[in-house]
Amino acid sequence: MATMVQEPGTVTPQAAVPGGSAPAGPALREPDIRRHELAGFLRSRRERIMPEQVGLPRGVRRRTPGLRREEVAQLSAVGVTWYTWLEQARPIQVSAQVLDALARALLLDPSERSHLFALAGAVDPAPGAPSPTITPSVRRMLERLEPFPACVQNSRYDILAYNRTYSVMMCDLDALPPEDRNCLWLAFTNAQWQAALTSPRETKQTLVARFRSDMAEHLAEPPWKALLARLRNASPEFCEIWERHEVIGNTGRSKRFVNAQVGRLNVVHTNLWLGPTSGPRLVSYVPEDDESQARLEKLLLLKTLEARQPAAI
Repeated sequence: MATMVQEPGTVTPQAAVPGGSAPAGPALREPDIRRHELAGFLRSRRERIMPEQVGLPRGVRRRTPGLRREEVAQLSAVGVTWYTWLEQARPIQVSAQVLDALARALLLDPSERSHLFALAGAVDPAPGAPSPTITPSVRRMLERLEPFPACVQNSRYDILAYNRTYSVMMCDLDALPPEDRNCLWLAFTNAQWQAALTSPRETKQTLVARFRSDMAEHLAEPPWKALLARLRNASPEFCEIWERHEVIGNTGRSKRFVNAQVGRLNVVHTNLWLGPTSGPRLVSYVPEDDESQARLEKLLLLKTLEARQPAAI
């Protein structure tokens, strides 16, 4: 990622204190206070992340707690000197694009991300809002496809949006935190999702092969590296399959699932790309036979009735 860095100009020794600590002397102006708060916040987030969490080797001579500055710079695709200046509270310009990259590299949650942008005095282009791909028309399309299960996924297999039938076809997606709504993650860590697969081993092998194929275009991107590290840490089975280096493209084909409420579902899996073929896609599951059609209709009815039940007090 190309980064435009404004020359810092004249910086007095007081304004460039290593480590981002506030300089002694006259009272700081608000921009100075923000820069020092930002520097301290970045340093604290960097020090809490272990290299293994972002797919980096720990090494044998690591004395720095958490990540090194050069590792954060590498993950964010910015210069080491520039990032060092940022942690030293130097008066440099920080774009929303760079802040987004830092937030992803440092694995910030939504509250931390919001705090980062507030300290930098920048507008977050995506403050926890739905993906720009998920427009109202796409959401309406998902609804109109019911009772056919359908969702929108990106090339990392994150589930960005889904209709009611899909929400209960494999497991209760509504009950999961957004960061866990990923087909790869669920296939290797979620018992309900795994139980719905009629050929779990084959499905996992196919998912990993597709993920490796797609990742070739995103090798340096923090979200991809973070997902890979998370899967490696969570599943020895994933590690074993990953090390085979198998690759495969995306194709539409018949699939078989076993839903805990309605039984076996025979469906045809189809991808409809919403942009470039490496970008988000609408995934639909059309029933192959009348029995599967009836079972999907029953599944949607059960989900609808469940939503109408009064909440437990």
